[in-house]
Amino acid sequence: MALQARLTITGRVQGVGYRDWALGTGLRLGLTGWVRNRTDGSVEALIVGEEGVVGQMIEACRRGPPMARVDEIDIDPVDLDVMPEGFTRLPTA
Repeated sequence: MALQARLTITGRVQGVGYRDWALGTGLRLGLTGWVRNRTDGSVEALIVGEEGVVGQMIEACRRGPPMARVDEIDIDPVDLDVMPEGFTRLPTA
């Protein structure tokens, strides 16, 4: 059973390569989902995968890329009927 979580990451997370870093990390971990900037300055990600791997992604997101400063991550469980394919970058919402 895949674990599904929506993350909202706040801090200095836009303009520092966070989305590209998250995309590469998600692909490397074999997760499915997406990452995008939000107009409020946060980054949002949907991650789907085995519990341990989702946990690894969440811990990685707490650190982020070198230029980022992560202040907080809100984690909301989700229950999707349709699973995303691959790990992608979505337009800003």
